[in-house]
Amino acid sequence: MTELEKRGGGLGVETRATNGKKTLVGYAAVFNNDTTIGDYFVERIAPGAFRQALGGDIRALVDHDKGRVIGRTKSGTLRLSEDSRGLLAEIDIPDTADGRDLWTLVGRGDISGMSFSFRATKQSWDETGDLPIRTVEAVELFEVSAVAFPAYEGTTLAVRALEAVRAEAEEVLAEEQRRKDNAAAAARRVAERRMQQEQKFRGFRQGAS
Repeated sequence: MTELEKRGGGLGVETRATNGKKTLVGYAAVFNNDTTIGDYFVERIAPGAFRQALGGDIRALVDHDKGRVIGRTKSGTLRLSEDSRGLLAEIDIPDTADGRDLWTLVGRGDISGMSFSFRATKQSWDETGDLPIRTVEAVELFEVSAVAFPAYEGTTLAVRALEAVRAEAEEVLAEEQRRKDNAAAAARRVAERRMQQEQKFRGFRQGAS
C-alpha cells in the first residue's frame, strides 16, 4: 500500500454510556478549518469530502496502530457520518485491554483528540496568497483513530502533490510560450516570403520597363 496522509486535531472526543454500552463520540475532521501544514501550505477539508468514502470497510484504531482495532464499520461497532461540521465518528468500545484503557484515558482527559488516515482523490490548489492553499475535495478513507498527539502530520504526499501541480503549471506556461514562439516564427517566415515576392515583382517590373 502506498503511504497515507494522517490528519487530526484537538477537536474533542467524549464518552457516552447507555444501557451498558460504552461509546466514544468525536469529530475526526472538521470542514473549512484552515490549518497550516508545517510551513508548506494551508489545508482545508471541503464539505462532502467524505461522502463517497463512508461506504467502505473502515476501522477505528488507537493511535493509528493497525494492531489495536477498537471498531469497524463492517461490524457496526464504528459508525461514521458527515454533518455540517465534519466527519463524526461513534465507536462502541470493546471490553478489551485497549478498550478499557482508552475509555479511562478519554474520561480522564488524557486523550482528547481524533485523527484519520486518507488518500486525497480530488484536490485543488490556490497559490495566490502568501502560502499555497490546498482544498481536499474527496478522499479515500482508511481509518479513524483516538490519538494522544493529534497533530497534523504525514505531509510528504501533499507536498509532492503541490510540486506536481506547479510542474504541470510550468509545463502549461512553457507550452504556451512555445506556441507563441512558433507563431511568431511562422509570421516572420510569411513576412519574409512576402518581402521576397515583392522584391521579385519589383525587379520584374523594372526589367520590363
